[in-house]
Amino acid sequence: MRYPNLFSPMNIGSVTIKNRIVMSSMCIGLAAHDGAASKELSDYYEERAAGGVGLIMTECTRVNETDCVSHSSMLSMSHDRYIEPFRRITEKVHAHGTKIFVQLFHPGRQNVVIFPTLWQFNERVARIFPPYWDLFFKATGSFDESAMEDPKTVKRMKRYMKPLLAPSAVPCGLGDNPIRNQTTIAMTIPQIKTLVSQFSAAAKRAKKAGADGVELHAAHGYLLQQFLSSYTNRRTDEYGGSPENRMRLIQEIIEDIRQKCGADFPISVRLTADEFYDTIGYPGQGITLGEGVEIAKRLEQFGIDALNISSGAYDTEHTSCEPISYEPGWRKYLAKAVKGEVSIPVMAANLIRSPEQAEAQLVEGTQDFIAMGRPFLADPEWSNKAKEGRSEDILKCICCLRCMECLRKNIMNGQPIECAVNPRTCQENKYERNAPKDGHQRQIVIVGAGPAGLTAARELAARDFKVTVLEKNAEPGGQLLLAKSPPHKEKIGWLIEGLTHLATQQGVTIEYNIEATKEVIDTYHPHAVIFATGGEAISPRISGSESESVVTVTPILTGEKTYSNKKIAVVGSGMTGLETAELLLEQGNTITVIEMVDKIALGAHPSNSMDVVKRLKQGNVRFFLGRRLDQIDDGMLHLSRKDGVLESISTDVTVLATGVRSCNRLAKECFGHYDHLYTIGDAEKTGRIGDATRGAFELARSLH
Repeated sequence: MRYPNLFSPMNIGSVTIKNRIVMSSMCIGLAAHDGAASKELSDYYEERAAGGVGLIMTECTRVNETDCVSHSSMLSMSHDRYIEPFRRITEKVHAHGTKIFVQLFHPGRQNVVIFPTLWQFNERVARIFPPYWDLFFKATGSFDESAMEDPKTVKRMKRYMKPLLAPSAVPCGLGDNPIRNQTTIAMTIPQIKTLVSQFSAAAKRAKKAGADGVELHAAHGYLLQQFLSSYTNRRTDEYGGSPENRMRLIQEIIEDIRQKCGADFPISVRLTADEFYDTIGYPGQGITLGEGVEIAKRLEQFGIDALNISSGAYDTEHTSCEPISYEPGWRKYLAKAVKGEVSIPVMAANLIRSPEQAEAQLVEGTQDFIAMGRPFLADPEWSNKAKEGRSEDILKCICCLRCMECLRKNIMNGQPIECAVNPRTCQENKYERNAPKDGHQRQIVIVGAGPAGLTAARELAARDFKVTVLEKNAEPGGQLLLAKSPPHKEKIGWLIEGLTHLATQQGVTIEYNIEATKEVIDTYHPHAVIFATGGEAISPRISGSESESVVTVTPILTGEKTYSNKKIAVVGSGMTGLETAELLLEQGNTITVIEMVDKIALGAHPSNSMDVVKRLKQGNVRFFLGRRLDQIDDGMLHLSRKDGVLESISTDVTVLATGVRSCNRLAKECFGHYDHLYTIGDAEKTGRIGDATRGAFELARSLH
């Protein structure tokens, strides 16, 4: 076998896991709104089990219906009524030889006060009047975490909503933490005792439902971690102060679960071994690695069966759900440090993306189990493909954080997350994995080999259509070729390679260096024509924008134009603007970023934008926010602020990163000439990778 360690069995407590692959917990938003396991959630987990994973950790599962709810469609084990719905999941997962643990959780201070205030009432009303959910989401669907910056919203929440419970009255708000302006109070002793019994009762229900074990979530800044950390736990009673006291809550939970569920029911703890506060300017604060190792050793003494090592909190989210720039395996030293001090199995998600990396980390003794989350959103068959020696067929997660953006956006609208790489993620109930072979070799012509074109081509070829892609460039990728050009964006290349490989594997023909015209398309006598011709950078109509010293981002990202020792102004602070600025900075230029609004990278995930901004600031890049560009002339940019003040700055080169418009001229020319004509991706509407792949997938599955 190519990966003998990865596909060898190992026990966690009394439970044998068939291989070393663990799907770690991810909140996906597929449970029913009342917390019951839904058919959609069942199909989602079953597909990953069928894909060969050894152990599944469920998403965060709440242990009560009051202060534990943290988003609109999360799993619950707070009541006996949740046992039978979850049993359907355990039975489906077990049918594929996979084990499943329920991850028990309480958010503590990392929550929004709306949930503990309203959700129990919502569920009671909805049980009597089911259409209530539709009415509620219609009223609140536009609410996301950005609303917590609105002073009026904050004022209403403080006045009318219940406060969040935590070890101490230490609210969130450091770093790029999305949870801000939430009233937080310290838990009382009776509340702590009640919580202990809620955790153990939830564990007992999980066992009754057929789960193979439970995992206590003491990572990523949630309540159990808040008790463990000296930053969030400022208590002076028996639950605070010394390390022993800060561990008292989790110790009591472990002991109570053992009493209720027995010694043969495994308990894992997902543990933050380092909160990484030094990465946001607070060195020595909270849990650092040395203390994390000591906590792990004490947890083993408490009698747990496995440790799942992670890092960070919402304050330092970039260390637990990494942006695209982070290297695979960058934090594996955390797991290795713990493994060297304990005898129970250690699992960890160390930004692992390939079977080769996974096998290497097992061989070198970094960990006992390979935990991955996002890779199973991108490719549910990761495990089977690895076992069969088909690692080149794995569609890798590119760390774009589309999933996290959707989680934040959908926190109050009841919708699941999305994956930019895999449009079927959380749509397993709607779209079968293998579409019917109903294409009957009818010819499809797709113009453009970008993410939309390649996705549509793969899916249509899988349906037995004869698919030809016409690409004007000498290589595939479309706009992704530009996206992968800035520093630290190499993972975008993984997507180009993966989509191209899977399309050609299905029999798609890609013709390069062909400028598509109606006459060229006609030679194929197509049943349908799909235009995936992408977009092009916008050059706004500003006085002086036609100057030779003014360019869009495109020639810079293609390498057509390079600069050195120049003063360069980048107009636009979206991710494209920021990444282009970083490329120019690396070339040895002095950079100024100009943005019309008052916020950098509006709409982008903070972990992605702040990751780039940090490096730009280290390079002394200046940011001029809240400035509109009015005129360009003679090496001067004339700006106006909202307060009417005018400014001028000198520059050698002006780079316009002001957006993209659709390239659909050929589609318009061909309109009416074909019975089946479609535009997808940026050619239809400019957006992100996930928008392009999802639209292409949906068209490919619906085309007749």
